[in-house]
Amino acid sequence: MITLRVYILALLAFGLTLPDLFKNTHAAQCVACHTSSNHELNEKHRFESQPCVTCHLGNEASDDKSSAHLGLIASPGNLSNIDKTCAGCHPEHAKGVLSSAMHTGRNIVRTTRQVLEPDTHQGSGGSFQTLGQGIADSMMRKLCASCHLGHDRKPHQTDAVKDRGGGCLACHLNTLPDDKHPALIRKVEDGRCFGCHSRSGRISLSYAGLAEVDSKATVVPSGKHARLADGRLLHREIPDVHHKAGMACIDCHTGTGLMGLNSTEKTHGIDIRCNDCHANSNPRLAVAAWPEQYKFMLERIPYKPDAGQSFLQTSSGTPLVHIEGRADGLLLHPKLGGKPIRIPQLGESHMPLSAEHKTLSCDSCHAGWVPTCLGCHMSYDEKGKQWDHTLQRFSTGAWRERRWGSGAGAAALGKLDADTIGVFLPGMIMSLDHPDLDGTRFIRRFAAISPHTTGAARTCKSCHQSSTALGLGKGRLGYKGNVLEFQAEMAPLVDGLPADAWTSLDQSVPASEQAYPRPFTAPEIERLYRARDVDNGE
Repeated sequence: MITLRVYILALLAFGLTLPDLFKNTHAAQCVACHTSSNHELNEKHRFESQPCVTCHLGNEASDDKSSAHLGLIASPGNLSNIDKTCAGCHPEHAKGVLSSAMHTGRNIVRTTRQVLEPDTHQGSGGSFQTLGQGIADSMMRKLCASCHLGHDRKPHQTDAVKDRGGGCLACHLNTLPDDKHPALIRKVEDGRCFGCHSRSGRISLSYAGLAEVDSKATVVPSGKHARLADGRLLHREIPDVHHKAGMACIDCHTGTGLMGLNSTEKTHGIDIRCNDCHANSNPRLAVAAWPEQYKFMLERIPYKPDAGQSFLQTSSGTPLVHIEGRADGLLLHPKLGGKPIRIPQLGESHMPLSAEHKTLSCDSCHAGWVPTCLGCHMSYDEKGKQWDHTLQRFSTGAWRERRWGSGAGAAALGKLDADTIGVFLPGMIMSLDHPDLDGTRFIRRFAAISPHTTGAARTCKSCHQSSTALGLGKGRLGYKGNVLEFQAEMAPLVDGLPADAWTSLDQSVPASEQAYPRPFTAPEIERLYRARDVDNGE
């Protein structure tokens, strides 16, 4: 049994005073053994103002270890515990996170099911939490579902490549010191995003100017190459202009969007758009009219506002408190620190032929490059064993993946919807073998993406005269007499299209099986190619 004298000396040794002790007797019972636990927490989570059990549960009144730890939750941020822990103080955020795309993976699930098993899952939704045992679901259980917030945090890892899962802690826990309670942070660093977003669309890699490339070499090539801790080889490309300016992920992505507080089928949880900084026409927000749910943001304004200061807000109403409106323009104050960054505003002449180009997304002109993967072969071994990310254990059945053609290249353009042209990359150019299939199935699917490789606007020629941009793949495009012809660089695959293509000039071949998103049709390609003559392609 710990004596009162030893107890008090321990508290004093770690900066706690007797008033602190008697301010919350129950909390002090915990710190009697966990003597350094008070340190590093931010003010609102300090143990002397809130009992340890608010987050960790257990029995705060006991000084017996086994009794005190009864019902203890070591990682309170895990979504399996969220209703007992974080939701007590943050109910709306907890509700939003549980339904967010970062937890459910609903977009990945829907697309994978529709592509791999269109007859079974046509139009179906689903989530990582409801995966079954079909071909698509089995593949996601074994290969994809590690990247979602619902995985419990088990070993404490801060390696940005390996660190995934943990619910709220996936973002709000950064360092894990051996001798102190870890700090809970709201200024989420880019490394918290990297574990998941360096895969699939590879947004975290692209933003930093890194492209994953093919290699089985054990030695990293000299020059512009590096290798991640998990063995993937990278090549250095041009980073996003926002990254070069010193901006972090959270400088654009708001908590409202990230935690699913405004998530709809249309927004997909994205709260901010390019125009919100560069051409914001939304009503300015005065402090006197501050929305009640965002009152907490007032203390986060990183500069001293004038009495009549007004603030930008996103289309969904999220105040952008880190953007300062001044008489001479807008300044962004980086949330992770650093010098303010002047935000360029779009003028009337920012886009030539604006009427003709009104359907272009910002990325259509400003995406510098996209990650590419031009082939993979997936096969299923029904006798093998592989880790199941849903069951969190090894189970029967193993997927084997072999891929090639990884690198970086120019983006393909296509129709996001009837009114918008956007950026696409090869998402699935795949041959699939499974015992339930009658032979090998070939799949070709390009995916819409905001690649986070923003730079100077591309030239007219790089769209209107580029076979890659028009979806045909690399090759020679031009007129032979009055007929537009294309000679591909890459050999055709089993569907007759070149390996890097999305569509063709053969009008008898449908450009896509779906209405939208889709590639350009042959007539659309010819019309776009003819437009090159407007300004000689410059």
